[in-house]
Amino acid sequence: MRYTLFENWRDQLILLARILLMVLFVKFGLDKMLGFTATVTNMTSTGMPLPGLMALIAVVMELGVGIALVLGFYTRPLALAMAIYTLAAALIGHPYWNMEGMERFYNMINFYKNISIVGGLLLLIVTGPGKYSLDKR
Repeated sequence: MRYTLFENWRDQLILLARILLMVLFVKFGLDKMLGFTATVTNMTSTGMPLPGLMALIAVVMELGVGIALVLGFYTRPLALAMAIYTLAAALIGHPYWNMEGMERFYNMINFYKNISIVGGLLLLIVTGPGKYSLDKR
């Protein structure tokens, strides 16, 4: 009885969760796409192998998969792919354990932010897309 309110709003809350979970990816994926040359340059400066390909993968994952998840399209497999991508981004992009001072602090925040997002994506895999999704149509 206590949780009836949440159950009555289940599908709306899942939709809101999908949107909020992906807003970060869609925003930064769009930034990476619109500034693709700068994205490649940044990845080159960090020593990333195949920076052009890695930048393309980042745009596809963040913008393309991000939009697909907002729409609830192939939700479970794409949420799994995004979870793997986000975990890899945490490990590769935010190795705070190799840093000192404020750089360590900021990268630690981003590392654990990514780990938290992976948790949200795992919940999305379990719950599914909800009623308001292309998967349910």
